[in-house]
Amino acid sequence: MKPTLAAGSVGTVETRFLDLPDPVPLDCGRALSPVRVAYETYGTLSPARDNAILVCHALSGDAHAAGTSATPTGTRDGFAARGGKNLGWWDGMIGPGKAFDTDHFFVVAANVLGGCGGTTGPSSPDPATDRPYGPDFPVVTVADMVRTERALLTALGIDRIAAVAGGSLGGMRALEWAILYPDKVDAVVAIASTHALAPQGVAWNAIAREAILRDPDWQDGRYYGTGRSPDAGMGLARMVGHITYLSAAALDGKFGRRLQFSDDIRHTLTEPEFQVENYLRHQADGFVRRFDANTYLLLSRALTYFDLARQHGGTLERAFADVTARTLLISFDSDWLYPPSGSHAIERALRTLGRPVEAHVLDAPYGHDSFLLEEARQIPIVRRFLSL
Repeated sequence: MKPTLAAGSVGTVETRFLDLPDPVPLDCGRALSPVRVAYETYGTLSPARDNAILVCHALSGDAHAAGTSATPTGTRDGFAARGGKNLGWWDGMIGPGKAFDTDHFFVVAANVLGGCGGTTGPSSPDPATDRPYGPDFPVVTVADMVRTERALLTALGIDRIAAVAGGSLGGMRALEWAILYPDKVDAVVAIASTHALAPQGVAWNAIAREAILRDPDWQDGRYYGTGRSPDAGMGLARMVGHITYLSAAALDGKFGRRLQFSDDIRHTLTEPEFQVENYLRHQADGFVRRFDANTYLLLSRALTYFDLARQHGGTLERAFADVTARTLLISFDSDWLYPPSGSHAIERALRTLGRPVEAHVLDAPYGHDSFLLEEARQIPIVRRFLSL
């Protein structure tokens, strides 16, 4: 007897893999081949193949966006770690009756180029040496990731998409999709994202990368098979990154200044005293077990390179000049890493060009991670937008 699925569930899903038939051209001047892409799908592709939605994950995500994974996964972490470790990172948004309604849409999620969730990246074998690429993997951009996603959809027989959506780095890719392929995208949903990371965000990402680069076990990126890996640096990078995803109010509400292991301080320099300290260590330990350090360096650099105005002649109006897609922007007032000002700048540029755009700023206490935690409030906004 089959188990009864929870309302709106897509059930158990398996990650699939596709080897792209052609090399992927990169902004650095190289072409990468072979490229394998890990992806999952939810819902049914219509006979006309016109109901596909691509959802794009953030830096630490993967192809498992919804449902229960057939294999162990752990991308739902931090404050969003609820509902079981094998649940997709955007499960609350994808499924029957949800924001990306699988009763109507065929939803595709893929691990990015350079990732460590099954898509070709630094930990993949270099065909020239049959050893992991490591630091020899080319530096990639958000546009390179989008070209790879486009090649995947083409191989799946999908020429045009009803929408492309994502939060954070995923939102950057959604915007890049509309620019690179203006005749292939009907709608864009960019949540907690921006046209360019602000200098403070660039700085925090630089500190996180330095933590990895300065770990002796990084070994110039050639740590595969050595029995040593830059776990200390990766853990510190995750601590830094995770704090940037949260707000002061979220941390205060969750932890305050409560002690973890005793009713009074223990006068220790090396062990965590406060709950928030212990929480960060826990986050670091979990992240190190599931994520590759070279991938972290690569994706962090890609999102700091992303700058739509610089890439397109110096203004956002030039960047969006050929965009025809309807655009939905959602930001959160407590998000200081990807603040609403970024969405406001995108909205102004699109309105100047006469393009259809709507923007919402939600009052939420969770900082940047609100796009993963405030699903219930986003669902009616996205459902209505996609039904227009």
